[in-house]
Amino acid sequence: MERQRSFDERSLADLAIGFSPRLSSRVSSENFTRLIDNYDQTPSPGRRSDFNTPRSQIGFEQHPMVAEAWDALRRSLVHFRGQPVGTIAALDSTEENLNYDQVFVRDFVPSAFAFLMNGEPEIVKNFILKTLRLQSWEKKIDRFQLGEGVMPASFKVLHDPVRNSETLIADFGESAIGRVAPVDSGFWWIILLRAYTKSTGDSSLAELPECQKGMRLILSLCLSEGFDTFPTLLCADGCCMIDRRMGVYGYPIEIQALFFMALRCALLLLKHDHEGKDFIERITKRLLALSYHMRTYFWLDLKQLNDIYRYKTEEYSHTALNKFNVIPDSLPEWIFDFMPIHGGYFIGNVSPARMDFRWFCLGNCIAILSALATPEQSTAIMDLIESRWEELVGEMPLKVCYPAIESHEWRIITGCDPKNTRWSYHNGGSWPVLLWLLTAACIKTGRPQIARRAIELAETRLLKDSWPEYYDGKLGRYIGKQARKFQTWSIAGYLVAKMMLEDPSHAGMVSLEDDKQMKPLMKRSHSWTC
Repeated sequence: MERQRSFDERSLADLAIGFSPRLSSRVSSENFTRLIDNYDQTPSPGRRSDFNTPRSQIGFEQHPMVAEAWDALRRSLVHFRGQPVGTIAALDSTEENLNYDQVFVRDFVPSAFAFLMNGEPEIVKNFILKTLRLQSWEKKIDRFQLGEGVMPASFKVLHDPVRNSETLIADFGESAIGRVAPVDSGFWWIILLRAYTKSTGDSSLAELPECQKGMRLILSLCLSEGFDTFPTLLCADGCCMIDRRMGVYGYPIEIQALFFMALRCALLLLKHDHEGKDFIERITKRLLALSYHMRTYFWLDLKQLNDIYRYKTEEYSHTALNKFNVIPDSLPEWIFDFMPIHGGYFIGNVSPARMDFRWFCLGNCIAILSALATPEQSTAIMDLIESRWEELVGEMPLKVCYPAIESHEWRIITGCDPKNTRWSYHNGGSWPVLLWLLTAACIKTGRPQIARRAIELAETRLLKDSWPEYYDGKLGRYIGKQARKFQTWSIAGYLVAKMMLEDPSHAGMVSLEDDKQMKPLMKRSHSWTC
């Protein structure tokens, strides 16, 4: 197609932060993959980003915020017995620590990518090994023992000045709000292990017997047989980034997308020995079923919305179109105005008689990066972001979900949560950390100008506002009412986004190529236009 200008026809400089909006705005995933593979065939652990120099080799002008961001990120480093093992959640001296002085697995991910892209893999290796060690601990909440493969939500280094010793203390959900185990931690751990291997070219870490066992334990939790009739994972509320009651129980898109990506990463990392082959076979079968289920039942565009609007109910047979018995009258009014003519997205949740039509940024970005979304669906997601820029980006990127729930619905769904009031925190708040995921998705779909626009928007406020955790308001105009300052993943997310625009090959750490075996027997998305 004419509008798909191949990466082979343009230079890396075209995709840098100076990318001209006059150039073609789309490129196929296949050509993206070719670029990443060709550019980085011999990865070097010593290769550093040009952010330590006043000006990059491809003419990238360093923004004054970059040096400030690196200083803040390094101040957040946590050491254990002389080695850096992670970064704390926030370094805000004006607020009580609570658990913001701990190293969270999900929070450390953008920090890890920042250090990998800057040629500093050692801290990432230390983090992977320390959390792997914590996985082997006995995990109990009250008198119930958690699964052996559960990864911690966070950990903390305790210093004993009397004995001059240090110990690690982990939280597997027993101290979390709602006492929910983190389903996403194990997935992020596998994804990070693959990123470390991709970045350094060193597979020895992933091949360690301990790492192989750690992966198998995580996978055992997810691939175990039960009463499920769907290939998706059934989860409790608050088990992921949205860690408070927000109505994401069931089959949330964030978990399903991370599950899919972790399975694909595990396929690349598992050894083909006796134990590994069994898991590889189970993963392959699950991926095929999961990709079909998600692409078929979670995907929403204008035609699919119209089909749901016309659904008949109480259908009983294998030929039923309304397989989940969704009542058309349950469609929210806002969705009809929100859905553009060209565009689409994976909705928040699908379960019997229930569809959550809210937009969730993280799940849709991971769907693009993991190739859960087809190339046509990936394009449609980017079309939606551009079409609904004011709603999803506003004055500060990016909405963690859209729209906010309010009034009676807010009271029922959140239990009157004072932190998740409308357009605040997880209830329609704006989270700068999501910049790195948006940027990676933009690069993969060949539309870096979208990321550039979002980053430039964030640069007008982030440093001046002392790197808040999140922003409130329909447009993201106000610093969050309970937002911590110097939030580490806000800092790291910005740095990673900048580095990926400077050098698009970095996106290969988090982006997976399309798997031809999982190509669905479906027509092209109705959102696709020539």
